[in-house]
Amino acid sequence: MQTRLKEKLWSYIIQHNPELMLRLQEQQGVTQYLETKVASVMPMADQLLEEGRPQYIIEELCLDTLTADLKPSRYQYLLALLEEEFPQDYARLKESGTLTYEVVNLIEACRGIFSDFDFNIENEDNRHLKYAIIGEVHNYLS
Repeated sequence: MQTRLKEKLWSYIIQHNPELMLRLQEQQGVTQYLETKVASVMPMADQLLEEGRPQYIIEELCLDTLTADLKPSRYQYLLALLEEEFPQDYARLKESGTLTYEVVNLIEACRGIFSDFDFNIENEDNRHLKYAIIGEVHNYLS
């Protein structure tokens, strides 16, 4: 089960948090990160297993716990905003193959704004946050 959880967590990180993926790869800390995170949910997994829960339910509950601190995804937020508000730039970056790289750079450029608004699941739809991010993306792309 640990191997499966590591695979699922890594897949989630690649899709939703590529900035973390790149940082872990740079620091050669992927294995340690995954092992530490998965080890933290194994008591819960063992308890659920003892309760007779199906494997897929256990994996889903464990993955929810493993990814809780990775949500909401700044990467997915900026990707959607870029596609919606800057469609020509989005298409250009996608066509050139630099979309992921530039969105990761945008995460860093918008770090202060995300921090000022304490970006979280409850406020990811905040229009003031969105306008501040749009302004920063505009500056970045100009």
